[in-house]
Amino acid sequence: MNLKSTLLLLTLSAVIWSCKKKSEAPTEDVVSQEVLSQIKALGFSTDGVSVTDGGYLVEGDIILTPENLKGMEQTHNLIHANEEHYRTTNLVSTGTGTRTLTVRLNTTQANFVAATDEAIRRYNALNLRVRFQRITSGTPNINIVTFFQVSNTLGSAGFPSGGNPFGTINMNTYWYTPSIAVNALATTIAHEMGHCIGFRHTDYMNRAFSCGTGGNEGASTVGAVYIPGTPTGPSAGSWMLACGSTASSFNRPFTSADQTALNFVY
Repeated sequence: MNLKSTLLLLTLSAVIWSCKKKSEAPTEDVVSQEVLSQIKALGFSTDGVSVTDGGYLVEGDIILTPENLKGMEQTHNLIHANEEHYRTTNLVSTGTGTRTLTVRLNTTQANFVAATDEAIRRYNALNLRVRFQRITSGTPNINIVTFFQVSNTLGSAGFPSGGNPFGTINMNTYWYTPSIAVNALATTIAHEMGHCIGFRHTDYMNRAFSCGTGGNEGASTVGAVYIPGTPTGPSAGSWMLACGSTASSFNRPFTSADQTALNFVY
């Protein structure tokens, strides 16, 4: 999730593509025109694309791996509308029942622990076919790792692959110090978890709605599938809006439209 440009000290970034990222800052390698064309074809903005460990950071908080660029299905048409809810063409497989995804933190920072538990509680309260459980040892489905970088990125993640969630959520401790309120941090973690299980930004069609600036993240025939039953206008307060805040009052629990989207997909 990205920090809102008009409230630089109050915003968060919504990265949502798949690949692992180490604790150091992304490299400054030049992104080839071929890769930019692939990213655009998937429906993502090519503005500010950078190389990161395992892939490419797009739209401030989404990681796309080379596997994503080659393997995302191309069977869905993008619906041009306003700020609706969108999913990717890649989702987590649950079979005929429920599937529990394990989540592990690489930090014992108290507000991170409490925020992760709160984000998990928000999902599990909906009784979806995908459930989450925090673990303290063993190999998780999703690692939440911290890094320090002077940037507007609050966190980043990726999309599912092969029926499994994206395996890493990166959280920027430049913003998320021990004094940050639990609900503000939980909102960003829940947002990145949303990317890991296949959700795109709610304001896909106009990032200015939550970020203050920016437009359509990129029109294409793939990469963003409208979720029926969600608003055809701006969806205020959605957990998947592109930009947010680290203010102590900032909190985006699931709205009724968010719940509709989550229940439709899972």
